[in-house]
Amino acid sequence: MIQENLNIVRATVPSNVTLIAVSKTKPVSDLQEAYDAGQRIFGENKALEMRDKHQVLPDDIQWHFIGHLQTNKIKYIAPFVTLIHAIDSLSLLEAVNKEAVKNNRVIDCLLQFHIAQEDTKFGLDMEEAKTLLESDSFKDLKNVNIVGVMGMATFTDDSAQVRNEFKNLKNIFDTLKENYFADKDSFKEISMGMSDDYPIAIEEGATMVRVGSKIFGARNYNI
Repeated sequence: MIQENLNIVRATVPSNVTLIAVSKTKPVSDLQEAYDAGQRIFGENKALEMRDKHQVLPDDIQWHFIGHLQTNKIKYIAPFVTLIHAIDSLSLLEAVNKEAVKNNRVIDCLLQFHIAQEDTKFGLDMEEAKTLLESDSFKDLKNVNIVGVMGMATFTDDSAQVRNEFKNLKNIFDTLKENYFADKDSFKEISMGMSDDYPIAIEEGATMVRVGSKIFGARNYNI
Protein backbone atom coordinates (compact mmCIF):
# COMPACT_ATOMS: atom_id res chain seq x y z
CA MET A 1 0.00 0.00 0.00
CA ILE A 2 2.78 2.45 0.89
CA GLN A 3 4.52 1.75 -2.41
CA GLU A 4 1.27 2.33 -4.30
CA ASN A 5 0.64 5.56 -2.40
CA LEU A 6 4.17 6.75 -3.09
CA ASN A 7 3.79 6.11 -6.79
CA ILE A 8 0.53 8.06 -6.87
CA VAL A 9 2.07 11.02 -5.05
CA ARG A 10 5.26 10.94 -7.12
CA ALA A 11 3.21 11.18 -10.28
CA THR A 12 1.94 14.57 -9.05
CA VAL A 13 5.30 15.99 -7.94
CA PRO A 14 7.54 17.49 -10.66
CA SER A 15 11.13 16.30 -10.88
CA ASN A 16 12.41 19.69 -9.71
CA VAL A 17 10.45 19.47 -6.44
CA THR A 18 11.79 17.41 -3.53
CA LEU A 19 9.30 15.00 -1.97
CA ILE A 20 9.79 14.59 1.77
CA ALA A 21 7.96 11.56 3.14
CA VAL A 22 6.73 12.67 6.56
CA SER A 23 7.21 9.55 8.64
CA LYS A 24 6.66 10.93 12.17
CA THR A 25 4.89 8.45 14.48
CA LYS A 26 5.26 5.72 11.86
CA PRO A 27 7.07 2.43 12.65
CA VAL A 28 10.44 1.62 11.12
CA SER A 29 8.77 -1.06 9.00
CA ASP A 30 6.73 1.61 7.20
CA LEU A 31 9.85 3.66 6.49
CA GLN A 32 11.63 0.56 5.24
CA GLU A 33 8.74 -0.15 2.88
CA ALA A 34 8.95 3.38 1.50
CA TYR A 35 12.73 3.04 1.25
CA ASP A 36 12.36 -0.19 -0.68
CA ALA A 37 10.06 1.69 -3.05
CA GLY A 38 12.85 4.19 -3.71
CA GLN A 39 12.16 6.95 -1.18
CA ARG A 40 15.31 8.39 0.39
CA ILE A 41 14.13 11.59 2.12
CA PHE A 42 12.13 11.36 5.34
CA GLY A 43 10.74 14.01 7.68
CA GLU A 44 10.48 13.64 11.45
CA ASN A 45 9.40 16.05 14.16
CA LYS A 46 10.81 14.45 17.31
CA ALA A 47 14.56 14.38 17.76
CA LEU A 48 14.78 11.16 19.75
CA GLU A 49 12.47 9.33 17.37
CA MET A 50 14.55 10.52 14.43
CA ARG A 51 17.77 9.41 16.14
CA ASP A 52 16.37 5.97 16.89
CA LYS A 53 15.16 5.47 13.32
CA HIS A 54 18.45 6.72 11.90
CA GLN A 55 20.31 4.11 13.92
CA VAL A 56 18.47 1.16 12.35
CA LEU A 57 17.64 2.31 8.82
CA PRO A 58 20.00 2.55 5.80
CA ASP A 59 22.79 5.11 5.85
CA ASP A 60 21.86 6.81 2.58
CA ILE A 61 18.61 8.23 3.95
CA GLN A 62 18.41 12.02 4.17
CA TRP A 63 16.75 13.07 7.40
CA HIS A 64 14.78 16.32 7.52
CA PHE A 65 13.69 17.71 10.87
CA ILE A 66 10.35 19.40 10.23
CA GLY A 67 8.89 20.11 13.66
CA HIS A 68 9.45 22.65 16.41
CA LEU A 69 12.98 21.88 17.61
CA GLN A 70 13.85 22.22 21.30
CA THR A 71 17.41 23.42 21.89
CA ASN A 72 18.17 20.64 24.37
CA LYS A 73 17.33 18.02 21.72
CA ILE A 74 19.56 19.31 18.91
CA LYS A 75 22.49 17.20 20.09
CA TYR A 76 20.62 14.00 19.22
CA ILE A 77 20.27 14.86 15.52
CA ALA A 78 23.25 17.16 14.89
CA PRO A 79 25.60 14.32 13.81
CA PHE A 80 23.46 13.32 10.83
CA VAL A 81 20.48 15.61 10.09
CA THR A 82 20.37 16.76 6.45
CA LEU A 83 18.11 19.80 6.85
CA ILE A 84 16.36 21.55 9.73
CA HIS A 85 13.16 23.16 8.42
CA ALA A 86 11.97 25.15 11.37
CA ILE A 87 14.43 27.81 12.53
CA ASP A 88 12.24 30.47 14.15
CA SER A 89 14.71 32.38 16.33
CA LEU A 90 18.33 33.47 16.51
CA SER A 91 18.77 31.58 19.78
CA LEU A 92 17.72 28.32 18.11
CA LEU A 93 20.08 28.96 15.21
CA GLU A 94 22.92 29.65 17.65
CA ALA A 95 22.17 26.39 19.45
CA VAL A 96 22.23 24.46 16.17
CA ASN A 97 25.53 26.11 15.26
CA LYS A 98 27.01 25.12 18.62
CA GLU A 99 26.13 21.45 18.09
CA ALA A 100 27.29 21.58 14.47
CA VAL A 101 30.71 22.78 15.65
CA LYS A 102 30.94 19.82 18.04
CA ASN A 103 30.25 17.48 15.13
CA ASN A 104 32.54 19.32 12.70
CA ARG A 105 29.62 19.89 10.36
CA VAL A 106 27.82 22.70 8.61
CA ILE A 107 24.08 22.08 9.02
CA ASP A 108 21.64 23.35 6.40
CA CYS A 109 18.63 25.19 7.81
CA LEU A 110 15.45 26.92 6.66
CA LEU A 111 13.95 29.99 8.27
CA GLN A 112 10.36 29.29 9.28
CA PHE A 113 7.83 32.06 8.66
CA HIS A 114 4.41 32.46 10.20
CA ILE A 115 2.14 32.69 7.15
CA ALA A 116 -1.05 31.12 8.55
CA GLN A 117 -3.95 32.83 10.27
CA GLU A 118 -3.51 30.53 13.24
CA ASP A 119 -1.76 31.30 16.50
CA THR A 120 -0.72 27.69 16.97
CA LYS A 121 1.86 27.88 14.18
CA PHE A 122 5.43 28.96 14.90
CA GLY A 123 7.50 31.24 12.73
CA LEU A 124 9.17 34.57 12.09
CA ASP A 125 7.70 37.65 10.52
CA MET A 126 9.71 39.70 8.04
CA GLU A 127 10.92 42.24 10.61
CA GLU A 128 12.16 39.51 12.91
CA ALA A 129 13.93 37.85 9.99
CA LYS A 130 15.65 41.10 9.03
CA THR A 131 16.79 41.64 12.61
CA LEU A 132 18.17 38.11 12.71
CA LEU A 133 19.96 38.30 9.37
CA GLU A 134 21.47 41.72 10.06
CA SER A 135 22.73 40.86 13.54
CA ASP A 136 26.42 40.49 14.31
CA SER A 137 25.59 37.25 16.09
CA PHE A 138 24.22 35.72 12.88
CA LYS A 139 27.27 36.77 10.89
CA ASP A 140 29.48 34.93 13.39
CA LEU A 141 27.73 31.60 12.83
CA LYS A 142 29.99 29.54 10.56
CA ASN A 143 28.46 26.08 11.01
CA VAL A 144 24.91 26.74 9.85
CA ASN A 145 23.86 27.45 6.29
CA ILE A 146 20.51 29.14 5.56
CA VAL A 147 19.29 27.55 2.32
CA GLY A 148 15.71 28.86 2.14
CA VAL A 149 12.39 29.29 3.88
CA MET A 150 9.58 27.17 5.26
CA GLY A 151 5.96 27.85 6.16
CA MET A 152 2.68 26.14 6.95
CA ALA A 153 -0.61 27.36 5.57
CA THR A 154 -3.79 27.66 7.59
CA PHE A 155 -5.67 24.38 8.02
CA THR A 156 -8.75 25.31 6.03
CA ASP A 157 -10.86 24.21 3.07
CA ASP A 158 -10.50 27.71 1.60
CA SER A 159 -8.02 27.02 -1.19
CA ALA A 160 -7.85 30.70 -2.13
CA GLN A 161 -6.62 31.56 1.36
CA VAL A 162 -4.07 28.74 1.27
CA ARG A 163 -2.86 29.89 -2.13
CA ASN A 164 -2.43 33.47 -0.88
CA GLU A 165 -0.43 32.26 2.10
CA PHE A 166 1.88 30.28 -0.17
CA LYS A 167 2.22 33.33 -2.45
CA ASN A 168 3.22 35.29 0.63
CA LEU A 169 5.98 32.81 1.47
CA LYS A 170 7.26 32.91 -2.10
CA ASN A 171 7.38 36.71 -1.87
CA ILE A 172 9.28 36.46 1.41
CA PHE A 173 11.76 34.11 -0.23
CA ASP A 174 12.23 36.47 -3.18
CA THR A 175 12.79 39.44 -0.86
CA LEU A 176 15.37 37.59 1.25
CA LYS A 177 17.10 36.27 -1.86
CA GLU A 178 17.41 39.76 -3.32
CA ASN A 179 18.46 41.53 -0.13
CA TYR A 180 20.53 38.96 1.76
CA PHE A 181 21.39 35.95 -0.38
CA ALA A 182 21.77 37.28 -3.94
CA ASP A 183 25.25 35.79 -4.31
CA LYS A 184 24.44 32.50 -2.58
CA ASP A 185 23.37 29.71 -4.93
CA SER A 186 22.48 27.41 -2.05
CA PHE A 187 19.66 29.73 -0.95
CA LYS A 188 17.03 28.16 -3.18
CA GLU A 189 14.54 26.15 -1.14
CA ILE A 190 10.89 26.92 -0.40
CA SER A 191 9.44 24.21 1.83
CA MET A 192 5.66 24.47 1.80
CA GLY A 193 2.71 22.20 1.21
CA MET A 194 1.52 19.05 2.98
CA SER A 195 -0.76 16.17 2.06
CA ASP A 196 -3.91 18.29 1.67
CA ASP A 197 -2.44 21.31 -0.09
CA TYR A 198 0.87 20.41 -1.72
CA PRO A 199 -0.44 20.69 -5.32
CA ILE A 200 -1.28 24.35 -4.64
CA ALA A 201 2.12 24.84 -3.03
CA ILE A 202 3.86 23.45 -6.10
CA GLU A 203 1.90 25.83 -8.33
CA GLU A 204 3.05 28.72 -6.12
CA GLY A 205 6.73 27.85 -6.23
CA ALA A 206 7.46 25.18 -3.63
CA THR A 207 10.77 23.37 -4.10
CA MET A 208 10.03 20.94 -1.26
CA VAL A 209 6.73 19.39 -0.17
CA ARG A 210 6.14 17.48 3.06
CA VAL A 211 3.70 14.63 2.48
CA GLY A 212 2.74 12.19 5.23
CA SER A 213 -0.79 10.81 5.35
CA LYS A 214 -1.08 10.52 1.56
CA ILE A 215 1.87 8.10 1.73
CA PHE A 216 1.65 6.38 5.10
CA GLY A 217 -2.03 6.77 5.97
CA ALA A 218 -3.52 8.69 8.89
CA ARG A 219 -1.17 9.72 11.66
CA ASN A 220 -1.12 7.70 14.85
CA TYR A 221 -1.75 10.20 17.64
CA ASN A 222 -1.34 7.63 20.41
CA ILE A 223 2.44 7.52 20.12
